[in-house]
Amino acid sequence: MSDAPSWWYRKSGLVAWALSPFAAIYGRIGAMRMGAAPKAVSRLPVLCVGNFVAGGAGKTPTAIAIAKQVRAMGLRPGFLSRGYGSNAKSATLVDVKTHNARDVGDEPMMLALYATTVVSPDRTAGAALLQSCDVDFIIMDDGFQNPTLRKDMNLIVVDGGRGVGNGFPMPAGPLRATLREQMRLADRVLLIGSGTASGDVVRRAAKMAKPILQADIAVRQGERFDGRKVMAFCGLADTEKFFATLKALGADVVEEQAFGDHHAYSAGECRELMARSSELGLPLVTTHKDEVRLVRSGEAQAELRKAVDVLVIDLLFETERTVTALIEETRKRAAAYRLKTPANIEDADVPED
Repeated sequence: MSDAPSWWYRKSGLVAWALSPFAAIYGRIGAMRMGAAPKAVSRLPVLCVGNFVAGGAGKTPTAIAIAKQVRAMGLRPGFLSRGYGSNAKSATLVDVKTHNARDVGDEPMMLALYATTVVSPDRTAGAALLQSCDVDFIIMDDGFQNPTLRKDMNLIVVDGGRGVGNGFPMPAGPLRATLREQMRLADRVLLIGSGTASGDVVRRAAKMAKPILQADIAVRQGERFDGRKVMAFCGLADTEKFFATLKALGADVVEEQAFGDHHAYSAGECRELMARSSELGLPLVTTHKDEVRLVRSGEAQAELRKAVDVLVIDLLFETERTVTALIEETRKRAAAYRLKTPANIEDADVPED
């Protein structure tokens, strides 16, 4: 199962309405927290890639695509992540040669392949550590709802095929606060892919004069799956999207096995997947995010990693100019704000030992 209840993404039913009083409370608390004044300002420009809902929406591939363009512009990008599911208790510089997903989280392990990456439960401390590295532009992977560190640009990612579900905040729906309150703090909305599910987001963004950007997902060497019979497994917020992507590439997905988002594969599960693959006589396919969870996690995990074919995706903005303008505007805002930074907001300085 995916961590997100499937009924979150259907028309509101009895369960959603029964939970709506709790959703109203949760949404209000979330909005108040988001609207709080930041406690710190980084000396570097900060672009936050966030989403309106709990679970995946395409933030990580978006952050990677932005980092590639930042580098193409002659700048040095750095990623800042909470490191969901990691053991990190303080700001930690990710080292893909020594860390694993338990240490720093699966998404940071992916991000660190492209740029300097820091995980930290405290965004301010994480930004401070990045400031001490050879970095001059910070990309936050998530953190839109966290007010502690000032963001110069909030780019909110929306899956065009999934949208924001039934429109309720948690626990009645997937929203982290009401769409109206979150849209108020968004600077740009990025729609990934096509689909009618994003209609509410588009209408709300238009009403509040929020620019809408477009992007699509492309699979690296996706033609290799055309006509192949495979056994697929993954642990994502939206597992069906992965299976549907494989089928759209022409793969015959004979068997699907879905796990929860950020799932840590046990040795027993790895052996069972390999045994089932052997029994069916089919190759195993999974996502890059699932593959990095197998790195330095045990012998069975290492064996499974060698056995799987990994589907890697890239995010493609509508035009290169779209992302270049986004980066330039972030830098412009950062420079302008820092000229008039209030004295009561502390700089995100590197803490002393």
